[in-house]
Amino acid sequence: MKRLLFDILGITVGSALAALSLVIFLIPNRIAAGGISGLATIIYYLTEFPVGILTLVLNIPLFIAVIKVLGLSFGIRTIYGMITFAVFIDLFQPVVPVLTHDLLLATIYGGIVGGLGLGIVFNSRGTTGGTDMAAKLINHYTGLSVGESIFLADGIVVLLAGIFFNAEVALYAAIAIFIHSKVIDLVQEGLRFSKAVFIISTNPEAIKDEVMSELDRGVTILNGYGGYTGDEKDVLFCIISRTEVAKLKRVVSKIDRKAFVIITNVHEVLGEGFKEIS
Repeated sequence: MKRLLFDILGITVGSALAALSLVIFLIPNRIAAGGISGLATIIYYLTEFPVGILTLVLNIPLFIAVIKVLGLSFGIRTIYGMITFAVFIDLFQPVVPVLTHDLLLATIYGGIVGGLGLGIVFNSRGTTGGTDMAAKLINHYTGLSVGESIFLADGIVVLLAGIFFNAEVALYAAIAIFIHSKVIDLVQEGLRFSKAVFIISTNPEAIKDEVMSELDRGVTILNGYGGYTGDEKDVLFCIISRTEVAKLKRVVSKIDRKAFVIITNVHEVLGEGFKEIS
């Protein structure tokens, strides 16, 4: 129950931010940044029908179709997210001032705020409906991956924006979708970038012991062999923070200056010594 309450709170806050991004930046500038809300923005300018109600009305048949075809895979959090998102849009639109009519600024900040809101919703195991549900249906009937299905659904909305508005606005909408997706990833993966390190050395035991004692990091030994020589080699693998990179290099250099070291970025690490799995 406690987890559900936290999820509901997260969906509420996230839906409010996503609605604000539409009301303050995207809708006033005719930027239909994909999804059901983008389609609702286009219809709004053609009919003057409220965007929030349109979003909910367009989501309902999609929701019913998904339940009919795929079963109840979304549940209470999606129903709550759909309704809350739609209510916030129509609640904010008459009272919240438009901050800019510069298309570039509206695209950038609309993408950032909207992505932040949706990222919070997704982290709370919810969704505002729209593209997610459409993507599942496209995936079911065409065999396209969910990612490809989302791209197709958003692409159709952007194309409609180009037809009913103009090509320039459609291009800005595409940029907003890109920013949206990147911010969502950032919210879900976090800012705690770590480093994955692979070390190939003639003295792996000494390096392993030094890393474990000096950096207090666990080391995994992978069995490998040289592609050219065929000689068996132990490959050391460990995860360290960005601040530990220089220290690790000094440790390896002290033991084996000819060691082969690969250091690469890792977006998220869960487990002992890093972020707890939730």
